[in-house]
Amino acid sequence: MASISYSCAECGLPLNLSSSYQYPADLYFEAGNKGTISFSAIDDTKFRFEKEDKIKPFFETLNYWGIQRKRTKLNCASCGNLVGYVYDDGPPATDSIGQFGMGSNQAVPRYTRYRLKIKALKQEQLNGRFIISSVNA
Repeated sequence: MASISYSCAECGLPLNLSSSYQYPADLYFEAGNKGTISFSAIDDTKFRFEKEDKIKPFFETLNYWGIQRKRTKLNCASCGNLVGYVYDDGPPATDSIGQFGMGSNQAVPRYTRYRLKIKALKQEQLNGRFIISSVNA
């Protein structure tokens, strides 16, 4: 089975992203997942975290919009390139049916999701004998 390693597209720093922590591509997230790949855990030493708090309307998907956006930017620890964002819209952390018994929603604690932009990553597929490198532009 082939494994994929990811590095920063700008400087080539290996990001140590493990495919065992990658969410399936078809898994639904409220903040969407277009043009991104998502992980449940990352190597904190390979990224710089920058808090972002903006009061400005935003629309990610039909069900995920608002006026104030609080999120954390993920920048490459080596070159500072914006690689992605941290969201708290992962799978529910409990089996609770949610506030007022109306199903799971943002009131239910959720796991963190690290959403990385595909165009900010360089992928290398280790396939036994050779390496296939690709940079998504």
